[in-house]
Amino acid sequence: MSMTVAASRIGWRTPAVVVGCGCLVALLSFGPRSALGQFLNPLSLAGNWGRDVFSLALALQNLLWGIGQPFAGALADRFGATRVLSIGALLYAAGLVLMAYATTPAVLHLSAGVLIGFGLSGCSFNLVIGALGKLLPATWRSLAFGAGTAAGSFGQFLFSPLARALIDAYDWQSALVVFSALMLLILPLSLALSNHPTGARMPSEPRRNR
Repeated sequence: MSMTVAASRIGWRTPAVVVGCGCLVALLSFGPRSALGQFLNPLSLAGNWGRDVFSLALALQNLLWGIGQPFAGALADRFGATRVLSIGALLYAAGLVLMAYATTPAVLHLSAGVLIGFGLSGCSFNLVIGALGKLLPATWRSLAFGAGTAAGSFGQFLFSPLARALIDAYDWQSALVVFSALMLLILPLSLALSNHPTGARMPSEPRRNR
């Protein structure tokens, strides 16, 4: 199938729009997580606890991120990528806000560990890859996967200095709130990655003559 035919079947969601939105989701989801180290000292000082508390929260985050990914993928196949990406982004945003106002180790573990961990599993690039594979014609897929991976890496590069700039200009709590607001951008972006549940014909799938 030509790119023109594939694009006409998905309306405004042309291959370029789908790839662009997927790249932005990857950039946004990987970014804050890579910059959390910037908050170790100010958060530990504010909470009057040792670095072991922060380290345990991030360890819990990584563990739950890995555990949650297969379930997130299964839910995306069942209910569509948009719903799972949106729920993941909301969990991620809630975790960042709650982390900004954590006053006990338990709250930090809940926010930076549980909420952000499951949020990452719901809106990370693995789900984006699955949506891109279903929505895009074969001629676009290699470019899309490469661009999305690069966008995720660029997010890690971008958010660390952004976190430092926000902390210096305002404070560490405001920086986390700004990051939380940025995560909400994934909600409209995920609309471009909407796909049908398993068993439905995808827009880019060619029709068969009988």
